[in-house]
Amino acid sequence: MGRYEEFVRFRQEMNKKILEEGTLEIKRFFGLDEQTYKAGALDEKTKELLGLVASMVLRCDDCISYHIIQALDKGASREELFETFSVALVVGGSIVIPHLRRAVALLEEIKDRSRS
Repeated sequence: MGRYEEFVRFRQEMNKKILEEGTLEIKRFFGLDEQTYKAGALDEKTKELLGLVASMVLRCDDCISYHIIQALDKGASREELFETFSVALVVGGSIVIPHLRRAVALLEEIKDRSRS
């Protein structure tokens, strides 16, 4: 199983458990997160790219993976993702580079999956 499949499976499984057993506050936070990324003045793709920048600067690999997958699902191109990576690198500095490597590795895995 590749990183993509493992990430998606684990995230779905754990979110289900969290929402089944979680407190009202946890459920509300998950709901707020879902609502935040819906289209408004900004379209969904733009919001996912913004989330990707924040996640890279905050150095959260799970969040980076999630926002890459969502941005691609919302129609982001490879070129848009690389421009987003550039913004994250400028804002976050060289500490972002290891996360950039893993982000590009995930992109490559997704690209390889789509060829199959």
